Amino acid sequence: MSATAPITQDVMTIPRKLPDGPINLIGLTRDAMREVLIAHGTPEKQARMRVGQIWQWIYQWGVRDFADMTNLAKAYRARLAETFVIEIPEMVSKQVSSDGTRKYLVRINGGHEVEVVYIPEEGRGTLCISSQVGCTLTCSFCHTGTQKLVRNLTAGEIIGQVMMARDDLDEWPEIGAPKDETRLLSNIVLMGMGEPLYNFENVRDAMKIAMDPEGIQLSRRRITLSTSGVVPEIARTAQEIGCQLAVSFHATTDETRNRLVPINKRWNIEELLEALRSYPKVSNSERITFEYVMLKDVNDTDEDARRLIKLIDGIPAKINLIPFNEWPGAPYTRSSNNRIRAFADIIYKAGYASPIRTPRGEDIMAACGQLKSATERARKSRRQIEAEAGL
Repeated sequence: MSATAPITQDVMTIPRKLPDGPINLIGLTRDAMREVLIAHGTPEKQARMRVGQIWQWIYQWGVRDFADMTNLAKAYRARLAETFVIEIPEMVSKQVSSDGTRKYLVRINGGHEVEVVYIPEEGRGTLCISSQVGCTLTCSFCHTGTQKLVRNLTAGEIIGQVMMARDDLDEWPEIGAPKDETRLLSNIVLMGMGEPLYNFENVRDAMKIAMDPEGIQLSRRRITLSTSGVVPEIARTAQEIGCQLAVSFHATTDETRNRLVPINKRWNIEELLEALRSYPKVSNSERITFEYVMLKDVNDTDEDARRLIKLIDGIPAKINLIPFNEWPGAPYTRSSNNRIRAFADIIYKAGYASPIRTPRGEDIMAACGQLKSATERARKSRRQIEAEAGL
């Protein structure tokens, strides 16, 4: 396969316009918005200016009603309302963990649901968003991977998760107020349901909206895309998005990684690392984050730590060690705290940052690897899940 060939899946993405229905402006790029405005009567000479005005109302101020866009003529606002809508995914439920983590169940077009998690930290707040309904990768340690892929999310459904969270955090600035650099939602991680690089175009368009300087205004350094290793799309991510990159690595031999992260059978460790070596330079990123879930007696030996150091030699890197977040029927258990600390110490002494991630939101199943839509989870009893896991 060509290194530049796009990776696609035979999954459906719901169109932005339903038959005989209004067009949702959420998720349209600036160029796409300009095209639809012209197609529905906006004079071509005015279209770029109108896009800029509407864009600011939607993405800077969080306005959803054309009637409130007061720098547009009343007649023009009325025409917009006849043809377009400004709609984001619906929040079905919200759970708040004892540590302040918020988990949202979000309904999108077609009645499907995804989960979104907001993690508050001192001086920052990170939103973990989803890119697909379900997941195609079936990573054996991940609860999300036990839910079959249903479809890709649209760009509007992806950026809509960010807008929904800002609604809940009451973080849209007051119109006309001085700019406030304090952010409750300061970072985005594409680490929710799905493999982002199997939905590249929609993820790219949504993140460009998030980074737009006249809208939500998040720096590309505040956005991290996590991939399990879709090698041909990694270079494209550097060129077309330029955000930070995290890799679900989790093993130091192909034999173990084939079991934990089955995509490794298509692009093995050697191919993945070759693609990663050029990413920081092309994207102007500081380093790659290697995510490594700690599984007792599977990938947590001193030998694994030393092998990991050799594998990533020459790649600017940070290794995030993730204590396994257990779920009903999971076929693995978490490495002991002593084992995790010993593993981290070997990596640290080799010159790499090796933070041990503090599990967040475990009491509401919001931690890394635990996301799964509530409707899907409810279909299976604990006994069924354990039986499928062979326990």
